[in-house]
Amino acid sequence: MTKDPRIHELITLKTIAETLNQPGELSPMLTLVLEKLLGLTGLTSGWIFLSDGLSEYVFAADYGLPPALLYKDKQPMRAGRCWCMDRYKDGKLNNAVNIMSCKRLEDAGDYNWGDTRGITHHATVPLRSGNRKVGVLNVAAPGKNHFSDEELALLQAVAFQIGGAVERMRLYTAEQRRADLFERLGTFSRSLRVATMTHSDSVQLGEQAVSLVAAHFEWTFAAVIERVGDDFIMRACHSHGRLNNEPVHLQPEAAEWLRHIGEKQPISSATGNEAAALGKQWGLPPLALASLMAVHVPNTGLNMPWIIVVCNEKESGHFDIESEVLVALGEHFAVALDSASLEANRRELARLDERNRLARDLHDSVCQMLFSLSMTAKGTESLLTAAGQEMEAARLAVKDMQSLSKQALKEMRELIMQLRPAGLETGLVTALKRYGEKLGLRVNTQLSGVLELHRSIEEALWRIGQEALNNVCKHAGVSEVDVCLELTVDQAILCISDHGRGIERASKQSRHESLGLITMQERTEALGGRFNVRSARRKGTVVEAVIPLPTINHSG
Repeated sequence: MTKDPRIHELITLKTIAETLNQPGELSPMLTLVLEKLLGLTGLTSGWIFLSDGLSEYVFAADYGLPPALLYKDKQPMRAGRCWCMDRYKDGKLNNAVNIMSCKRLEDAGDYNWGDTRGITHHATVPLRSGNRKVGVLNVAAPGKNHFSDEELALLQAVAFQIGGAVERMRLYTAEQRRADLFERLGTFSRSLRVATMTHSDSVQLGEQAVSLVAAHFEWTFAAVIERVGDDFIMRACHSHGRLNNEPVHLQPEAAEWLRHIGEKQPISSATGNEAAALGKQWGLPPLALASLMAVHVPNTGLNMPWIIVVCNEKESGHFDIESEVLVALGEHFAVALDSASLEANRRELARLDERNRLARDLHDSVCQMLFSLSMTAKGTESLLTAAGQEMEAARLAVKDMQSLSKQALKEMRELIMQLRPAGLETGLVTALKRYGEKLGLRVNTQLSGVLELHRSIEEALWRIGQEALNNVCKHAGVSEVDVCLELTVDQAILCISDHGRGIERASKQSRHESLGLITMQERTEALGGRFNVRSARRKGTVVEAVIPLPTINHSG
């Protein structure tokens, strides 16, 4: 080995550079670098802490540690504070310095962790990559309590090389993590698109999304939350391999951090304690969650606002990348929700088109034939009347045919009217008024609020109103009825009331009416609503259907 300090320094830097350029994982590479560095400089012990500038640090590599620092699988190096890391975190460690004493070595002596082999001091060098701090390099030797300026300068140069290599490997690892997450996102998106073909309900699609997140990503916990006004309802969550789809209303204090999420702030995070509190509220087994992220699902107006929440038990170290993927995941879920909503509308329109086609076909074929039969029977009856008494029996038979064909024609027209709710294009209340007037009723209407109702809700209210008006016409014994429609932000209330004889229990008439009442109740409850009938003898009947409406998103 040359005694020229300059050449020795160059050999040291060359050896370290060659070592850092070898492929491999970070920790073994740093251990090898320490071995080379200590061998070239005559030092005996070295160790490296890595940190991303936050409060936590990681014991990354070591070589030649004395027994006292190897105590219980290097426990003194993995926990506790020390003066060099405190100076590093406080921004006071900018160059290589002599540490006059080491708290870890002092603790080893105080607690009898083992032999320090005469090491009492060490040199500390910050690891940098440009302006970015990446950690600390410490080196020491028995009986060495001071490092010269030349030694510190060499260590500083080595530290720059190590810092650059650490940052390069971090970037490489981050890109690998990004590629892996986006590949998983692609698989998730394809699976979710398949799910939209069989699930048009947004809640069911949310459950599918949670299951797919659990299947394709490594997050410990995943959930979808629906925002309804100021309330947050967890629709589904996945944890410990189990899917829970029981809706849970979040307590206001637990959901406070979610209120900031919206179009302007699509992502938010909570601490591990806040995440654990949420898990406890949701009745989950205890979770040691290190972090929690939530993303706003973009709302294009077709769906109510949703939030996706994911948690990890450990810090991944790639918060930015996971946030980026989570935002993309929310956008994919938004597209799926809109696709499902559009598909549901398409199916509804197709169903209505089919019913309209059937109504036209019945009108153009069967009705025309019945009308012709009726006219033919009427003409035949006239001929038989002129023929005299001997044809009276035939004439009566033809007259019956005429009567039956007229009745069939009337019922067919009523059936067509049921299939094709003509008049709805002018509004539900107007359509019910016209329908009631056709039944011979005087209809008093009242409309409160202006909203465009979903087609399925409007048709359900139309059918309920028809049935209620039919009951008034047939059973109430009055010719006047009140129709009231109240539209609020979150519900539609249809009320049909009369002042007739009321519903007679246990009578044949009431049993007939009950079938219509059951049908009205089923239509209401199918849309998540409430159906109520209030009636008293000779005091009239009130039929009320309350159907919840999708909440309009006012957030963000």
